[in-house]
Amino acid sequence: MKITRIRIYKKPLPYIGGTYVWGAGNAITTAMASVVVLDTDAGLQGCGEFTPCGENYMIAHSEGVEALTKLIAPSLLGEDPRQVGRIEQFMDHLVQGHGYAKSPFDIACWDILGKATHQPLWMLLGGKLTDGAPMYRVAPQKSLEDTKAEMAAHRQSGYRQFQIKVGMDWVEDIDRIHAGVGLLLPGEKAMADANQGWRVDNAIRVADATKGLDYILEQPCKTYEECQQVRRHASQPMKLDECVTGIAAAQRIVHDRGAEICCLKISNLGGLSKSRRVRDFLVDNRIPVVAEDTWGGEITTAAVAHFAASTPDEFLINSTDLMNYNTASTGIGGAYVKTGKLYASDAPGLGVEPDFDHLGAPVFDRSLDAAER
Repeated sequence: MKITRIRIYKKPLPYIGGTYVWGAGNAITTAMASVVVLDTDAGLQGCGEFTPCGENYMIAHSEGVEALTKLIAPSLLGEDPRQVGRIEQFMDHLVQGHGYAKSPFDIACWDILGKATHQPLWMLLGGKLTDGAPMYRVAPQKSLEDTKAEMAAHRQSGYRQFQIKVGMDWVEDIDRIHAGVGLLLPGEKAMADANQGWRVDNAIRVADATKGLDYILEQPCKTYEECQQVRRHASQPMKLDECVTGIAAAQRIVHDRGAEICCLKISNLGGLSKSRRVRDFLVDNRIPVVAEDTWGGEITTAAVAHFAASTPDEFLINSTDLMNYNTASTGIGGAYVKTGKLYASDAPGLGVEPDFDHLGAPVFDRSLDAAER
């Protein structure tokens, strides 16, 4: 089997809540998805997606996928997409780093492998170890009344975990955490996510001022070292997110016992292949994880759902339905939500197909010549 055609599509995904505010004054109203579609000479097609949470998040950029494609397409055409390990090594050899841009290619190859073997991705990733991943929902930086209304609406949909966005003003964040945790009902959980927004001294002040509350402190500062400095003072469990960038970071966290929870964003880690290795290593060392991605539509959510389904339920804290954060779509079918849980499709591969009727014309389109086929 050969890859015979590579296409890239761009799709704006407006946030369903208007403006999404997070971290130290970051705000987005529309995220830009990059959808990769691979065609083969066997008639099978695979897709993947990368969508950054704004253009200044994780040094990732929506133009990165197109730029990477121009570099790797001449060599990638003609390769067998079922050999996901070979494709992973192939891309890493051609371009160092930029895992977020490689991620949709890796996912598209897994999609084709699933279709070729008539297996859903969760089966190929180790089997269904969680049948319905518990989800959290974000409470962006809004007024208390708006937050209360949003949490109540999400609660009606079955959500029992809430991520309170902080990180802009540490003094106001103390009040925001007190208010948000105070809105929880019995059995519900909260995370206060600063998205790297605080300095160490201010993060310590926030942790001290909220030490009597039951919540998870998430990525308070930019670097791993800064987070560890806060961790030495904080009484709350710590969840690391943006600094979990690969297997080396995971090894350091395990060695230091540097977190109670690690958030695994598939694009941040470079695709499903690398994410699976990081997850399995952390789980083997009894550190629970979150299965998610930076942002995305139906294609990203399908990959997240399969990743979550193949994670042991004892070590899966939560996941999220990114597709329901948008007013536009990237795919048809795939993952679905029921009573606050995210379920992966049982169809072969990702179980989702690109929404070509709404993706528009490709921004990149290259095929093998007839002679090369």
